[in-house]
Amino acid sequence: MNVDKVLLASPRGFCAGVEKAIKALDWMTKVFAPPVFCYHEIVHNQYVVDHFKNLGVIFVDDIADVPTGAPLMLSAHGSPPSVIANAQANGGTVIDAVCPLVTKVHHELKVRSRKGYTVLYVGHEGHEEAVGTMAVAPESVHLIQNESDIETVSRMEGPFALLSQTTLSLDEWQDLRDYAIAKIPDLWLPNRSDLCFATTNRQAALREIAATADAVVVIGSANSSNTVALTKVASSVGCEKVYRVNAASELPEGLTGVVGVTAGASAPESLVNEVLQKLNPREGVYVNPVTIEDEYFPPPPELRELLRSLESLIALSFSGSLPQDDVASRDRDFSAAAVLAR
Repeated sequence: MNVDKVLLASPRGFCAGVEKAIKALDWMTKVFAPPVFCYHEIVHNQYVVDHFKNLGVIFVDDIADVPTGAPLMLSAHGSPPSVIANAQANGGTVIDAVCPLVTKVHHELKVRSRKGYTVLYVGHEGHEEAVGTMAVAPESVHLIQNESDIETVSRMEGPFALLSQTTLSLDEWQDLRDYAIAKIPDLWLPNRSDLCFATTNRQAALREIAATADAVVVIGSANSSNTVALTKVASSVGCEKVYRVNAASELPEGLTGVVGVTAGASAPESLVNEVLQKLNPREGVYVNPVTIEDEYFPPPPELRELLRSLESLIALSFSGSLPQDDVASRDRDFSAAAVLAR
């Protein structure tokens, strides 16, 4: 490598929803004997998925593949209501690690559907979040991926509402939102954008560095929607060399000059550190924070109750009294990065 310096985006990497999901699945591997099952990848990152496979987690795409009574986690992307019902009917402990921001969109879709709206849902066909969200009210929602889709839906019976997959690029969302508003003047939109704050923060941070970089490296998996969105952002501001890599081993040879580096919301910081080491910039690494994120999502309620019950049982068995606090309340004291490093 002949890299002069690295411009490191901030914020980058794990968001609050990913932190919650990884730590929740780690709790399950401690509470239950293997195997623990997980519906779909817990988050879209191969490094994270492989970590849990090594701990005995089995990832499935069909609830029918989960043995009766086996412990099961539902992924952070959100699951269709039928999947949740089938999981609960299977007889085992079910923990839903869905991101609260995805739950918000599920709720919005449910409410608009009950009020008779035709819902335009901007998302990517086949993405797990889009599949799970649209299944909440399939009779009322239509997938929007381009302006032609808006044209088609606008000829249906209204009123109309517009919702979105949380991990889209801001440019993609704004272009389709503006076109929909122009086509349907009385279109209902939520008071706050459905786009995840972490997604937009990472895109804003990348914009700050991509325009002046000779190349940009985006760390994350190909099936991660927000990671792919970051590559589009880098290209949109004029960077001609944009590379998405899973790890440092995939860095292209011959990178020179100034290199921008960022990571998708499900990519561990350890992968970032490995990339920086391999780039080995002569003039060092420069970080220009766009914003500070301090959002925290607690463990899923089913998991909190399970941990409280277990800790109370152990305390009563050994000391005869209940604990003053519970292990779930200390979840904030450690990070997903610490979980993966163990």
